[in-house]
Parts: sequence; C-alpha cells; structure tokens
Amino acid sequence: MGKYIIKRILIAIPVLIGITVIDYAIMCMAGSPLEMLQGPRVSEAAVEARKIALGLDKPFYIQYFVWLGQLLHGNMGYSIKSYQPVSDMIGSHLGPTLLLMGVSLLVSLLMAVPAGIYSAVHQYSKGDYAVVTFSFLGSSIPGFFLSLLLIYVFTVKLGWLPSSGMTTLGTEGGFSDVARHMVMPVIVLATSMAGSNIRYIRSAVLEILQQDYLRTARAKGIGRFKVINKHALRNALVPIVTVIGMEIPVLFGGAVIIEQVFSWPGLGLMTMSAITSRDYPVIMGVCLLSAVVVLVANLVTDIMYALVDPTIQLD
Repeated sequence: MGKYIIKRILIAIPVLIGITVIDYAIMCMAGSPLEMLQGPRVSEAAVEARKIALGLDKPFYIQYFVWLGQLLHGNMGYSIKSYQPVSDMIGSHLGPTLLLMGVSLLVSLLMAVPAGIYSAVHQYSKGDYAVVTFSFLGSSIPGFFLSLLLIYVFTVKLGWLPSSGMTTLGTEGGFSDVARHMVMPVIVLATSMAGSNIRYIRSAVLEILQQDYLRTARAKGIGRFKVINKHALRNALVPIVTVIGMEIPVLFGGAVIIEQVFSWPGLGLMTMSAITSRDYPVIMGVCLLSAVVVLVANLVTDIMYALVDPTIQLD
C-alpha cells in the first residue's frame, strides 16, 4: 500500500505541472488584467509601469516559470486586485466551501444509498418508478434554476429561510444561524448528486442480487435483511465508491455556481470575483487547489477499493 501511494504521488507531480501550464496558457489568452485599469483617469504610462512591475511584459513561458518558482518556495503570489496573499485568501474561504461540500455529500449519500437499495429490491414496483423518476429529475434540473426556485418559495413567499450569506448581518452567527443559511445550498447540491448516485447504486445492487451466492444465502434462510445489507451491499460498494470519488471533483466545481447564487463566502464567490477582474494569481491558486482535490480524490478512491474489497491488490 505504501509503495502504491508513493507511486501515485510521483505520477501526480507531472500531471499537476501539465495542468498548471494549460491553465496559465488559457488564462493569458483571455487578456491582460491591466485592461481593467485603463480609463480616462489612468494614463498609459501608469499602466505600462504597472505592467512592468507585475512582470506582464515578459513572454508567457517566462511568466509561468516565475510563478512556478515562487510556488516552489511556498509563495502563491499576491492578488492584483486586493494585494492580499493568495494563500491567505484561499485559507479564509476554504472553510465555508469544505463545510458546504461535506454536508452536501453526506446528505446526498443519506438520500441515495437507501433509495437506491429500495429501488433495486422492489424492482418494477410503484416505489421503484417513483425513486427512478426523482433520480432523473434531480440529475436533470439545473442547479441555478432550482436555487432560484427555492429562493422564491422559501424566502420571497414564505420568508422561512435567508437567501444569501453564511450568517445574519449584525449577529455573531452560531450553529442554528449557519444551519438556516445552509439549508437551500445543501438541498441544491445534494439533490443533483443524489439523482445521479441513485441510478448507479440501483444498478450495482441489481447486478449483485442476481448472483448465485445470494440465491444460496436466501435458500439457507439467513434472512432478507442480512442478505441485502450484509452480503449484497458489501459487494456493491466498489461501484458506489467509484461514484462517490467522481462526485467530489464535480461537487467542488458545482459549488462555484451555487456559492455565487447564494452569496456563500467560499471559494466559489472568490473565484468568480477573480475571473471577472482577471486576477491571475488568485485564479491560478484556485486552479491548483482544484487539481489537487481531483488527484487526492482519485487516490483516496483507489485506497477505498482495497478496504472495501480485500481481493483487490494495489501493486
């Protein structure tokens, strides 16, 4: 296991470098951030001086190696807009994003696993059709549309839930206040993930239920509960773990839009602000973090394979 983890980390290093090169190239093709400063109150000489100070007058590849060299020394650069260290900005916004992602993932699993098992066990029943219909609706409805619909119903019409922020302005927050602000963003993210996961879990459990050893277990009179939850679910966990591992990067990207809609003070709101102002260092910092999240999620998924199924050997 240790050798496998070290091997995967060594493979991840050139992958990370390749991702950062592509991201930096695309970002430079979008235009210079100094174009946002040009106007009647800012002279061309001032813009040119700023360009030289930021090193934007150099070729693309030199700019990239300068950024990479600073990164290797633990410096992610400074925001062009706010002049704050990028690492501090990411650190201050990472907590709310992880909180929102973690709760959404947990809620989606609590919805998807029981629903998927029930749908597979009661195949072609009315309950099965209801669960499958919900899964298609959950995975098909756009997140921003569901967000606006929830805001209209629970904030505008009923006035039950706040529509923006993480805490109520003028208060110290607290668990109940944060929980009220999280309800709608969590519903949107969890619904989308649960819709996709239910179908995967249903298919995995259906395939396992048709195996010969489960028929033998039923014939021995073990009991329906143990047959499903001990034998069938355990062997269906490998595809379920795969789905969960794939959902983490998707959740990280989907949170960007949802945080923007609900003004959640996480990485999504910061990223959108950086993109609109072409804040290169902040954009590169978020892209690097996203790449690390994807690679770590894939590594954790592979490790979970061996824990769930002892027959899988990681060599």
